[in-house]
Amino acid sequence: MGRTYIVEETVGQYLSNINLQGKAFVSGLLIGQCSSQKDYVILATRTPPKEELNENLKHPKAKLDNLDEEWATEHAHQVSRMLPGGLLVLGVFIITTLELANDFQNALRRLIFAVEKSMNRKRLWNFTEEEVSERVTLHICSSTKKILCRTYDVHDPKSSAKPADWKYQNGLSASWLSLECTVHVNIHIPLSTTSVSYTLEKNTKNGLTRWAKQIENSVYLINGQVKGEDCDLLEGQKKSSRGNTQTTSHCFDVRVLTQLLLNSDHRSTATVQICSGSVNLKGAVKCRAYVHSHKPKVKDAVQAMKRDILNTVADRCEILFEDLLLNEIPEKKVMNSEKEFHILPHRVFVPIPGSTVMLCDYKFGDESAEEIRDHFIEMLDHMIQIEDLEIAEEINTAYVSSSMNSQASLDNTDDEQPKQPIKTTIVLKIQQNIGVIAAFAVTVLAVGISFHYFSD
Repeated sequence: MGRTYIVEETVGQYLSNINLQGKAFVSGLLIGQCSSQKDYVILATRTPPKEELNENLKHPKAKLDNLDEEWATEHAHQVSRMLPGGLLVLGVFIITTLELANDFQNALRRLIFAVEKSMNRKRLWNFTEEEVSERVTLHICSSTKKILCRTYDVHDPKSSAKPADWKYQNGLSASWLSLECTVHVNIHIPLSTTSVSYTLEKNTKNGLTRWAKQIENSVYLINGQVKGEDCDLLEGQKKSSRGNTQTTSHCFDVRVLTQLLLNSDHRSTATVQICSGSVNLKGAVKCRAYVHSHKPKVKDAVQAMKRDILNTVADRCEILFEDLLLNEIPEKKVMNSEKEFHILPHRVFVPIPGSTVMLCDYKFGDESAEEIRDHFIEMLDHMIQIEDLEIAEEINTAYVSSSMNSQASLDNTDDEQPKQPIKTTIVLKIQQNIGVIAAFAVTVLAVGISFHYFSD
């Protein structure tokens, strides 16, 4: 028997309202959460049209071979940045004309594997063996409205399609549980002379990979308590008069305790490296994760929080690299300048109507609330109200500094930072450059970064 997908009713309404407008097909993403028993779909969003490619309007019988996988996977990558912990791209959908109703499965198969492969390259974490590796493909005929739901095991390149159930439910995520925490990050990444041929982006990614292991091995307190991973997250919560656990708008406070010492059975050795510089990532980040309210386990909640911490740090680094590229700041300038400061993007949350779940995005200080709204419309095809934006990180001193001075301190000293704190109001970062990643030095967090370059 195949997997069951429980789908928010508004997703069905959204898919029904999509008009092909003379095109042969429209594709998009399905967003939600996996669980061992069933999967939950809470949002769908069509892939924005490519402005320079309007041939489908002139050729309504265009083949599905014309589906632009690169454009679709980049859209999935951009959307994945807007998902808090616990949410991911569960699959893809395609709506076709009746003429193409029997010619869609190969296109969907290629697309679902391309999307998963693209997103895996960006992550600082890996899926566990216990996790569900099936992803869903949904085909809808625009004329008959017939739905065909199938899944593929994305860990198996030879996987064949399996049938799946697609069931609608009203208010699916109205009582999902949220977890929140603030993580203070101070990551020092030495740039050894042996890695001088690498880009700063690659060196930074390597440093973040080492830091990710610390986050994975940390201890997580939920409402001040350490709980067994197989315990029910709602254990000990108050019961309603009907005997059900009250979960509406329930939020858990999470604290992360990083281990300072290795276990006694691990030996540690000191390594001396000749370095050409270093990257420091400093700051406090606001993290959120969401889990379904159907007997959630502690391990699921902790895992969702870990991944949000790792994702938000990595995403901000990548966004800064892209911004440097867009502004045509060459890597050599960042490398050779005596002191270089860059403001890092901050995080903003926005609610999904009828749900406790909030989506997020990132913004630099000079971007407006209107730009955030436009970005949400383009990436998620859903209207938001500017007044609904929730500022997660409001005032921060963010910096990226580089120094050729051999005496340069690696600490956060007054002369390394901008003379005046940088005050920024968090709104949202609009990342519309499809598929660009810069090769510059930058750092993370709704916070600061510093690059130190020094001579031998």
